[in-house]
Amino acid sequence: MAIYEEKPHTLDELEQEQIDEAENVLNELEGQRVFGKEHYEFWMISIIALLWSLFQLYIVIEPTNSTISRSIHLSFALTLAFMIYPMMKKPYFLTKIRWFGYMFAAIGLCTAGYIAYAFEELAERPGDYTNYDIIIALVGIVILLEAGRRVLGLALSIIAILFISYDMLGPYMPELIIHKGASLNKLAGHMFLTTEGIFGVPLGVSTGFVFLFVLFGSLLDKAGAGEYFINLAFAMLGKFRGGPAKASVVASGFTGIMSGSSIANTVTTGTFTIPLMKRTGFRPEQAGAVEVAASTNGQLMPPVMGAAAFIIAEFLGLAYTDVIFAAFIPAFVSYFALFYIVHLEALKLGLKGMNDEDLPPKWKTFITGIHYLVPIFFLLYTLMVLRESAASAAFNAIMLLMLLMVVQHPFRAILAKEKMTRDIMLSGFVDILAGMIAGARNMIPIAVATALAGIVVGSITLTGLGQVLLDVIETLSGGNIFIILILAGLISLILGMGLPTTANYIVMASLTAPVILILAQENGYLIPAIAAHLFVFYFGILADDTPPVGLAAYAAAGIAKADPIKTGIQGFKYDIRTAILPFMFFFNPELLLISGVDALNPADPKGWIWITNPLEIATIFITAFIGMMAFSCFTQGYFITKTNIIERFIFLGVVPFMFLPKIMGDYFHLPSHYLSYVIGLGIFALIYLIQKAKMKAQTVSPSEVEL
Repeated sequence: MAIYEEKPHTLDELEQEQIDEAENVLNELEGQRVFGKEHYEFWMISIIALLWSLFQLYIVIEPTNSTISRSIHLSFALTLAFMIYPMMKKPYFLTKIRWFGYMFAAIGLCTAGYIAYAFEELAERPGDYTNYDIIIALVGIVILLEAGRRVLGLALSIIAILFISYDMLGPYMPELIIHKGASLNKLAGHMFLTTEGIFGVPLGVSTGFVFLFVLFGSLLDKAGAGEYFINLAFAMLGKFRGGPAKASVVASGFTGIMSGSSIANTVTTGTFTIPLMKRTGFRPEQAGAVEVAASTNGQLMPPVMGAAAFIIAEFLGLAYTDVIFAAFIPAFVSYFALFYIVHLEALKLGLKGMNDEDLPPKWKTFITGIHYLVPIFFLLYTLMVLRESAASAAFNAIMLLMLLMVVQHPFRAILAKEKMTRDIMLSGFVDILAGMIAGARNMIPIAVATALAGIVVGSITLTGLGQVLLDVIETLSGGNIFIILILAGLISLILGMGLPTTANYIVMASLTAPVILILAQENGYLIPAIAAHLFVFYFGILADDTPPVGLAAYAAAGIAKADPIKTGIQGFKYDIRTAILPFMFFFNPELLLISGVDALNPADPKGWIWITNPLEIATIFITAFIGMMAFSCFTQGYFITKTNIIERFIFLGVVPFMFLPKIMGDYFHLPSHYLSYVIGLGIFALIYLIQKAKMKAQTVSPSEVEL
């Protein structure tokens, strides 16, 4: 990827070696085999990946039985998983696919594909499994566990094994979690031969929706949108204080639309932003941390939200667009607040912006890539306005994007009055093929994760674990809703250190989200179910920059040549603001644009009262952002100038008035909850005046406070 095409001399410190190094960091962290075009493995993997993408597009045009499509989906994923991810990260395994690699791939293909092959026969005798069925199921479970270990690391496979052990050893468990247990045959059948386990809802969402959106993102990237967003961010923001860091936040937000992976986001944008941040005055750990925080938050960004948006919709029986609507304000408030934190850091360090001659021209940069925005807005239009299904909207957006990819290179050649060559005519088709291959490769971790997470979901339905967990958490917390939420947040954070966000969300949504809802209702808090689901989702995301694991922090530290632990700690400091948001929208669901629920069944989306008044939505957004600015000033110890301890805690006092107006209104017996906003704004304005006076006393030049 190139940046600043018009001014290549600005890339003196971003030579190709830097790009290659960043890609190596990603490959090393993910442990993938990388083959050049001179190797037959490259072409074999590419063909299989391309066939997978074509299959996913085909089932949108010609809908197939969902169980059969899930089976084929997982077959592709397992086949590619064993070809791309080695048994161990050692040269012997990385440089070539060994014979046992092909054997595992064949076993994965056959066991996962068995469900499609024997679908009618299995449907005719539900629960009446033959020995052959059971053997296939057991081998399939084992091969999936191994695929999970290779692709995702040990954590999720170990969790799945623990749940399987709990299923079988129920009678021998402590009294609090005892159950009657399941035989090997019953367990194998339930987990592999029905849609209650591995081939359940999570894998169904991966098959039906997630793949198409990941493919859309990959095609956008191959078309050049990633480069365009980075260039545009620098063109618009590079000249301001801490410009590269601000550009990093914006570019990572745009990249979040295309990518559900915080690690990939970190490498994609960080390759360019981190060295420039260092060059303008950020310490290596700070530069890496800004990119980590921005990329991690990319998973909060609608419309994909790290693939969780589709699973939330499926779990809750919500329209996908309703999930996006509810997630909008917290996501954008979090991103704008990170932008503000970066500004405060730039003020503290006394940084300047980049020189105009080192930046691409704004208007020309915007125009040259404006066509990349067309399929994105088309996707949002078909989803939000036309209310098409997620699959249909994504498919139509993909078709439009492919058309743009085919014509963009010849059109540019015509405008530049270049000779039309065969390479120019075919370049769009080459980009489409590359995007389809990359999309399938990017789907492997998601498909494997959702299949493995299905074991956790299946264990709950098999053993009644949900009720058991309810009793355990209620006992540990004493029924206190605050302790319950802290426990749920910590568990999500810890699990997230070893699990991808999607898998972490599925596990927590299956285990703790229902418990949170029940105990909240018992404590008198009537909240919509989506608040509990987004609560665990947010904490799972934070794990990507939480030491000691924090893979996104390791990726950023590799690019920044910084200590990964220090980078992770600094990134978590920046992301503390994201940690308070789940508590705020839990106790104030209006942040999710839901003003009320059915008191008899708060989990039922049909009884939710949505906020649709534009003025009210704007009020909620603006006041939430001011509250988050106040919290950022508290954590950073800076506003217009350095804050003292009293000012910092006054800033902290602003937060509940902005985020929890009704609770504060009740507590202070205010006649209207809108007065809570007025009080918060008044306190904020008071600190502003105090800081202005302090700055004047310090004889600081007014230029020091410009953006």
